[in-house]
Amino acid sequence: MDFVLLFSLLLFSCSFIYLGSSYPITTNYSKDELDRLGISQFRYINRRSLASCNKRNPYLAVNISSNSPLPDEVNVTVTVSGVRSPDKSDWIAMISPSNSSVKGCLLNSVYYIQTGDLSNLPLLCHYPVKAQYMSEDPSYLTCGKKECRKRLAGKCLVETCGGTVTFHVINFRTDVEFVFFAGGFDTPCVLGRSDPVPFANPSMPLNGHLSSLDSTATSMRLTWVSGDSNPQLVQYGEGKTATSQVATFTQADMCSSSLLPSPAKDFGWHDPGYIHSAVMTGLQPSQTYYYRYGSDLVGWSSRIEFKTPPAAGSEELHFLIYGDMGKAPLDPSVEHYIQPGSISVVAAMAKEIGAGSVDSIFHIGDISYATGFLVEWDYFLHLITPLASHVSYMTAIGNHERDYVDSGSVYITPDSGGECGVAYESYFPMPTVSEDKPWYSIEQASVHFTVISTEHDWTSNSEQNQWIQNDLSSVDRTRTPWLIFAGHRPMYSSYSSILPNVDAKFVKSVEPLLLTYKVDLVFFGHVHNYERTCAVYGGECKGMPKKDKNGVDTYDNSNYTAPVHVVVGTGGFVLDSFSHNPKSWSLSRFSEFGYARVHATRNDLLLEFLSSNTTEVLDRFHIIKPEAK
Repeated sequence: MDFVLLFSLLLFSCSFIYLGSSYPITTNYSKDELDRLGISQFRYINRRSLASCNKRNPYLAVNISSNSPLPDEVNVTVTVSGVRSPDKSDWIAMISPSNSSVKGCLLNSVYYIQTGDLSNLPLLCHYPVKAQYMSEDPSYLTCGKKECRKRLAGKCLVETCGGTVTFHVINFRTDVEFVFFAGGFDTPCVLGRSDPVPFANPSMPLNGHLSSLDSTATSMRLTWVSGDSNPQLVQYGEGKTATSQVATFTQADMCSSSLLPSPAKDFGWHDPGYIHSAVMTGLQPSQTYYYRYGSDLVGWSSRIEFKTPPAAGSEELHFLIYGDMGKAPLDPSVEHYIQPGSISVVAAMAKEIGAGSVDSIFHIGDISYATGFLVEWDYFLHLITPLASHVSYMTAIGNHERDYVDSGSVYITPDSGGECGVAYESYFPMPTVSEDKPWYSIEQASVHFTVISTEHDWTSNSEQNQWIQNDLSSVDRTRTPWLIFAGHRPMYSSYSSILPNVDAKFVKSVEPLLLTYKVDLVFFGHVHNYERTCAVYGGECKGMPKKDKNGVDTYDNSNYTAPVHVVVGTGGFVLDSFSHNPKSWSLSRFSEFGYARVHATRNDLLLEFLSSNTTEVLDRFHIIKPEAK
């Protein structure tokens, strides 16, 4: 299918796509548009040719704050000294593994269309993890840090300048070097580089995150990353232990094409180390425990407190839900992809978890936005550790985890960068049917969750569609009166776009099942805003909420009419606008970073949408029903 891939990528690069991605892939952006999309010119630096810098500078040096092995998290100060003529185009890249040689690079720009790089230049061989312009140091361009390098008769004949920038570095196992470039991101040439520096313990167990296995809440899965291929342990409760299963993936597991290899297969690849997964059993629902993970050989994590969710059929549940998070740098760097709201969203939710008011989290697609640049997964896992290490972190797959041409995805776009779900399923093992069938259901307290993949075949005769029918039809509404359906791509959205943002075929295939089995609430992401509907079916309001005594919208499902849909793709990616003429089914709309907080008892479900920047509740509604007998 190489012709299909080439045609698709050429089409996408010259026009707009939405079904595969919320944004067009093209380099013809204004600066304002690039800022809005969270895309800098750094994203287009793949394999540009390294020009020859004009003159050798004997005074130039690149040094870092510590040449000793790096700890698991550190801010590394990089000092460039001996610069003869500082320029605003000078920049520093953090590269790992520490090898920026261009030997053996294929100098073919069409090779990288799928990354958005349409330049006719050859491309830089090794993709930097992150980069900063030296002008981040205000004194750099003004030569505020002058040094005299050569004197004669008391006069300074040669003066040089310098500057410092700081990088936030986490343990992603491979050594690091800092490379000083002139020429900006378009015409880079290497002026100097630091000595390579390794991590002190590349085998250190890191980034532990929890997930549920079933509806009993008597067991929890812990998944973590290490450079160690040997099984490790999780120690938990009162002297209990569980041994990890160890897995990894390689470049050979990534999707690609013989014509246009993917970033995951080539310059975006980074060794993921080893993914450990262990199951803690013998737990009790809604209880607090402690754990640590690792081994005496490579080290142990700190002691971490976690909470099990409530078991199916119990009285109440508190959960948070959102989509489209990704990550952003904790320094001034530019990176391959930046989701600017992710930091504030994580911080706001971490406060709720710290207060003990959260039982579980659901992240419904577009998880890390690594999109074939594998080191980004380490940074994402590090970002969510304050959440996912303490409560069950359940996920759904999105286009940026799965989609790639000729991979079996519904949408043949380059959105996963060649990951094709492999990295996602490795890092986030869910209680799914089997490998690459990432749909599942789970019950917590009074809620039955049906979680689907919008990226796999959902048509009427498909395996997933049949599974959805079987799952929805089997729900015992006396035990779990609330039925919540979740996936990534929405059925209803007022996003302002010149192209359709809802797949009519998906709606036609799946929406009737929601009505037939009386789904109460539907969550989707993909569109980067918050939107709530009436009780809607077939594009028409079948039921409207009424105000309760406190003025809060309340849907009365005593006489069920249709599901309420909520888009909550507000976890971090740059926000989307709304149409100026929304449909009648659209009742509440906010273009704000945030998340939904849900409290479900047996006869009342309360949803609040919170701004992560202000913690203000922007939208609030109830769904009520009499308890089933």
